[in-house]
Amino acid sequence: MIHHPGLLRTAPLQGETTSSLICPIASCYGLEAKALRSCWHWHNHQPKHEGGACRADAEVLLNATGRQLLADLCGVDEDVLARALPSWAGQDGKLPAEGDGVPAAAWRVGGVVAGPVAFGCRLCAARRTGTAFRTMRYAPRWDRVCVRHGRWLLDADADQPREYLDVRHLPEVVAARRRWRGVARRAVRAGAEPERVFALAWAVVARWWDQAYGWEQETVWPRRLHQVAGGDAGGDLECWRVVGRDAVVFPEVVAVADSLLDPAMAELVWVDSGARRPRALPADGMFCRRLGEGVGRAWLGPLAATDYGGPLIAWMGGVIRRRRGAGSPPGYADDPWWVRQEHQPVTMAGQLRVLGKEKRAPGSGTMWWAVVPPEQRARIGSLVDSAEEQLLQLRGVQSGPTAEVARQLLRGLGHSAGLIEAAWKRTAVAAVNGGVPLEEVARWADMPVEVLRSMLTAGGREDGG
Repeated sequence: MIHHPGLLRTAPLQGETTSSLICPIASCYGLEAKALRSCWHWHNHQPKHEGGACRADAEVLLNATGRQLLADLCGVDEDVLARALPSWAGQDGKLPAEGDGVPAAAWRVGGVVAGPVAFGCRLCAARRTGTAFRTMRYAPRWDRVCVRHGRWLLDADADQPREYLDVRHLPEVVAARRRWRGVARRAVRAGAEPERVFALAWAVVARWWDQAYGWEQETVWPRRLHQVAGGDAGGDLECWRVVGRDAVVFPEVVAVADSLLDPAMAELVWVDSGARRPRALPADGMFCRRLGEGVGRAWLGPLAATDYGGPLIAWMGGVIRRRRGAGSPPGYADDPWWVRQEHQPVTMAGQLRVLGKEKRAPGSGTMWWAVVPPEQRARIGSLVDSAEEQLLQLRGVQSGPTAEVARQLLRGLGHSAGLIEAAWKRTAVAAVNGGVPLEEVARWADMPVEVLRSMLTAGGREDGG
């Protein structure tokens, strides 16, 4: 039986999800969270992953009566809860009118309500509540380090069991968290939004991470990855590369963000571009060379400078256009901090879904997406969407000769098929070069071994050349 409101007090953690707060409140009353949730009238079911497990980042929206009930149960004023819980004022059309007196609730995915959700530090929660509950809180990626306990707090939207990575033996990760505060202040002084600066730097470094498989000179990231994996990530390297990425690259993300805000670095971009006498950006440009040195990799400059189509080159182009007063091309925002959709890194949850599908059904057609450059993925997607639209036109009653519509459809599909075939070949090459037997790759591809061997040989790629 629930005690009189206010007799038991459960203070929320700053940034906590409303769903997370219900669990310690229930414990105070000696109830399971499910039993306490029955105090509200629910209008939908708790969100779940494809496999059926409940999502850790599930969030709760309440109507006015429901919010009052929660405040009474935890013994905290509503204005305090409003400051601590980002979703407190969230609205939902499924909830009944505020004046009917029924405490109502609706489930939502936290990332849609108020931003990315991460696991909270249980040790920090225990210091506040006396019990090491699992907690969830809204936290951007620059706020994922628990400095007190040396933990990197993972995304809560992925279907995987880990809540954190141990970074106690990686002081550079903790130091980067402290350094970010100064970088954020610098961004504000420069008239830029800190979150957009971080998003661009994260996109740049995440792209380097995807390319680092082929960098023999890279030794820092492998060491960190093995460290967060408990000493050896070799048992499931692909999974650890997904789960550990954000923690491993965090110091470089902060360093890149700091560099991109430096007016002296922007001046180097201007000089590399030829200033008032435009020229193509050189592979040995001073900006990329200095950027590589800034992240402790003097050899990285030429690789970054020749990564055409990536977010770093896009940022450099925005800086140059602004300096020349030329503005951006039609269709693009006139903002160097804008990260195009094709440059945005795939989240941990998205990558784990791809890995899971590939393990359940090897060669299912999902692997190629992971090895194709982001801008190529966007091109393939655009062509397929265009082909689908033309197919609908062909089936419907549209003006214009049907034969011309059909020819456009076939051209679009043909080009899409070519890109997808090239992507598939890259996947096969990566598998063969990675040690997967040719016979097994052929089985995934559902084709004779000799045909696969001839295709790879014809492209001069079987030996990794």
